[in-house]
Amino acid sequence: MPSAFQFQCHFVLIFLAASKGETRYLEVRDAGEDEPFLLLSEDLKRELSAGQIYRRSLRCIDMLSIEGQFTFTADQPQLHCATFFIGEPEELITIDYDFVNIDCQGGDFLKVFDGWILKGEKFPSSLDHPLPTSQRYIDFCESGNIQRSIRSSQNVAMIFFRIHQPGNGFTITIKKNTNLFPCNVISQTPSGRFTMVIPHQHRNCSFSIIYPVVIKISDLILGHLNGLFLKKPSAGCAGVGDFVELLGGTGLDPSKMFPLADLCHSFHGSAQMKIGCDNTVLRMVSSGKHINRVTFEYHQLDLQEAENRKENSIEEFCFPSI
Repeated sequence: MPSAFQFQCHFVLIFLAASKGETRYLEVRDAGEDEPFLLLSEDLKRELSAGQIYRRSLRCIDMLSIEGQFTFTADQPQLHCATFFIGEPEELITIDYDFVNIDCQGGDFLKVFDGWILKGEKFPSSLDHPLPTSQRYIDFCESGNIQRSIRSSQNVAMIFFRIHQPGNGFTITIKKNTNLFPCNVISQTPSGRFTMVIPHQHRNCSFSIIYPVVIKISDLILGHLNGLFLKKPSAGCAGVGDFVELLGGTGLDPSKMFPLADLCHSFHGSAQMKIGCDNTVLRMVSSGKHINRVTFEYHQLDLQEAENRKENSIEEFCFPSI
């Protein structure tokens, strides 16, 4: 994958760094090109498996994928800082405030956002998250000691902070909890396999892959009720309460992406599609009346696959000119 295109796929860190004039400050420690979220060496992982608590300082622009205790201390005024947290698809993120020393009256802030947000685009989107956007922000300066532990609704969360006075800062502990029915997910890796299940819940769930991918759906069950498959209309998914859609785009918010394909019929087999977008989303819409399930696997689209666009590929959107 060309480095420029890889930078596009990792737009989250790039935009934040660019907003501070720090585009070159995209350090991912001990990570290979295909492992943007691997922040720890294998030796350190083995040490942590023995029960030790991982501790390190936070950077102004940072990303974390592991449990531990993290401290930020300003060495100069830091006005545009953010840390992204990400877990495995079946994990939720818990952020505990251990120590906070900021000047709320002087314009400092420390906010948690339930999900990721960038350029006004949110994941999960407002259509897919159970809370209104205003309730997804939790401001330490407003909640203080009332809410010192915050749990995300999905496998990603983030904090924003602004600190004017050198020497001020905070310490947080990150923990992960099991989510029995993962709904909204951002994948840490460019390849994998996942089964999404929505059991009698009226909700929408999105699985986001921040890479151009080949995605293969191997099993789709919609409208499963008391062992019977309900018949669906023969023309498209219009008016159907339960369906799966594939979306593609260059931003973070699924509601602002291109609709590429709709699936509203149950099937067992294989349906494969190449999607050359920076961000690919598989989204399941559920009426809450049935148990819906979809199993799929995906891998990063390489140059040879992108050039060979004959069948089951999306040519109108996302693919660069060849």
